[in-house]
Amino acid sequence: MRLSRRIFPFILVLALAFALVAPALAQRPPISLIRDAEIESTIKTFAKPLLEVAGIPAESVRVYIVNDDALNAFVAGGMNLFIHTGLIQKAGGPEGLIGVVAHEIGHIAGGHLVRAPEALENVGIEALISYILGAAVLVAGQGRAGEAIIATGTGIAQSSLFRYSRAQEQSADQAGVSYLETTGQSARGLLSTFEILKKQELLVSTRQSPYLRTHPLTDDRIVFIRSHLALSRFTDAPAEPEYIALYDRMVAKLDGFLNPPGHTLKKYPESDTSERASYARAVAYHKLADLPQALAELDSLLAAHPDDPYFHELKGQVLFEYGHIGDAIPAYERAVALLPDEPQLRIGLAQAQIETNDPALNAVALGHLRRAVLSERTSAVAWRYLGIAYGRAGEFGQSSLALAEEALLRGSKADVLFHTERAEQILPEGLPGWLRLQDLKRVTEDMN
Repeated sequence: MRLSRRIFPFILVLALAFALVAPALAQRPPISLIRDAEIESTIKTFAKPLLEVAGIPAESVRVYIVNDDALNAFVAGGMNLFIHTGLIQKAGGPEGLIGVVAHEIGHIAGGHLVRAPEALENVGIEALISYILGAAVLVAGQGRAGEAIIATGTGIAQSSLFRYSRAQEQSADQAGVSYLETTGQSARGLLSTFEILKKQELLVSTRQSPYLRTHPLTDDRIVFIRSHLALSRFTDAPAEPEYIALYDRMVAKLDGFLNPPGHTLKKYPESDTSERASYARAVAYHKLADLPQALAELDSLLAAHPDDPYFHELKGQVLFEYGHIGDAIPAYERAVALLPDEPQLRIGLAQAQIETNDPALNAVALGHLRRAVLSERTSAVAWRYLGIAYGRAGEFGQSSLALAEEALLRGSKADVLFHTERAEQILPEGLPGWLRLQDLKRVTEDMN
């Protein structure tokens, strides 16, 4: 997770979306996203059985982790599930998080229209979200584990944009507890979350969780969950041990990257020999620039779990960020070998390979990046390194096209035009690359 020494050079510019709706969104705090393959995978693991009983293909739902301490979650743009780090860290266990995920899946299954209480003139919220999340306008910083995406300039306050009606909330509650029951899971976690939120209703709005402003919470909803628990066969069903382990790892990783190192080391002292504690300490030592200690924790984890791709990935990241690029490559290679379909791992490996300036590794990196951008089209770093790799391979038209994609994600109209003009002089007319150039040029016309 790139929330350590090198987080802040990464920029996100929602150029086209803000050009269209900036007047309505001015003065709103930005959304900050975290990209991490492991955390996203864990949320998907929790959601998959719920999506299956809801009749929703799991692969059609994208998970986004919002870097915000608030206890909140929401769906937008139809199939996009946003989970706040605050909800993950404060849920107390997988049951609370899974309960909220089940509720949000109820919104997706119900096709509930997300509306803005404040007018966005002629721009619908669905169109807005599609702009924000579309490859044409979202600028991702580093497209690999722990990538932090920081919004600059005008932003979006999801707490005031997304709001459901009470009827929709009740419908989502009914669907959510039904999904939990069908999958043999207790709704106690959802009730606990609602009870925590209920206590916040008396607070001034600025101190309330955004969840209260987006999901109206009534006494009837809490009564409904309690009534369900009174009749459910699974009220006292414990969480799956696998889920508990995944949740603990996810929280430890977030604690390590998001909290001050001293706080992390106090919460996870050396006397705690658990896997999650060692994971959190590895990140904390990394942030403290204590490479030997960070590697010691990671090597201990890998000795116990030699086939864990995420431990290998973190070791690769730590070594890469300390300039040990040659040593980082084997760690990344092992991570990719263990999890070949995860594009974020391939982007990390390719970046390290290109940074060696070894011509033999350039072709290998090019293959990783070409495969990665098929599903990670919003990773600016992937397009940048793809442009570099194509250039070193002498494929200058494809290089300019990739750099144009990166420039668009950075919101630089001038650079998009520069690279598209160069690519247009090289790429054969009518082929896919040339056609994509025309798309880029049309999108750029709407940028400021």
